[in-house]
Amino acid sequence: MIRLIDRLNAWMATLSAWMFFSIGLMVTWEVITRKGFNAPTIWVDETSRFFQVWAVYLATAHILRNRDLIVVEIIPLRGHPLRRKILDSVMLAIIGLFAFVALWWGAQIVLESIQMGRHTSTMLAVPKWMTESSIPIGFGLLLAQVATEFVKLWRGDAIPAQGHASGEET
Repeated sequence: MIRLIDRLNAWMATLSAWMFFSIGLMVTWEVITRKGFNAPTIWVDETSRFFQVWAVYLATAHILRNRDLIVVEIIPLRGHPLRRKILDSVMLAIIGLFAFVALWWGAQIVLESIQMGRHTSTMLAVPKWMTESSIPIGFGLLLAQVATEFVKLWRGDAIPAQGHASGEET
């Protein structure tokens, strides 16, 4: 199960990277059509925002997996591997709690949007749930990765936070 979650989130990060690349292509296309031919598109603005929201949330679990989060060290950890595991466990629990709350409330918002039939107020009139779904899905992936990282931490095969691979302080 751990490998499955790791692979799924790595795939989501790759998808996220391609979505960011696509945003660049879309914006380039918009600039060319708007400035070069005086013919702006009706789809680039909303589609690029849609891709950006999804790309950000789909990449969060992979960022946790690779320990690429911003780390602020308050308690020195050199020479204390058990303290490190305990503090990493607390950190994972806080991230997990936040992910669960965001998943729960995000799902409620998606269900409400589906029930009410909400759409964006643009020419494309995209159903709101299509964008809002990125929150419960992204935080669901993050919550699964938190559980995976917790197991890996206590099994002894977790990736240490950057700058701490050799136990040194930054």
